[in-house]
Amino acid sequence: MKRIITFGTFDVLHVGHIRILERAKELGHHLTVGVSSDALNYSKKSRYPVYPQSDRSELIASLKFVDHVFIEESLELKAEYIKEHKADILVMGDDWEGKFDFLNHLCEVKYLRRTEGISTTQLIAEIRKYE
Repeated sequence: MKRIITFGTFDVLHVGHIRILERAKELGHHLTVGVSSDALNYSKKSRYPVYPQSDRSELIASLKFVDHVFIEESLELKAEYIKEHKADILVMGDDWEGKFDFLNHLCEVKYLRRTEGISTTQLIAEIRKYE
């Protein structure tokens, strides 16, 4: 069986997150999830997540198909995380298509289709309408 690794912010947990993590786990026997740190999220999106990294990590770790969670501190450390967690397959959403192909020498890279019609950014915008 194979060890799978994936990464994400997982802020405002929604069915799209659940579906992609479930499909990732179906590719192997062990799923490791790197949850973006608050600082990393700010550097990527110029905003902090709604929920702090400790809460987001706890939510992801509570899912029955997730075996291990760690905090991802830097996008540039993906190769190190793959090696450290002995991953056979890196799974990312198809919005990242092609961006991690350079890691194919370390593990297989798969891009899974995201759930249509739902995104954290969209949810936050909808919620803010009611403020």
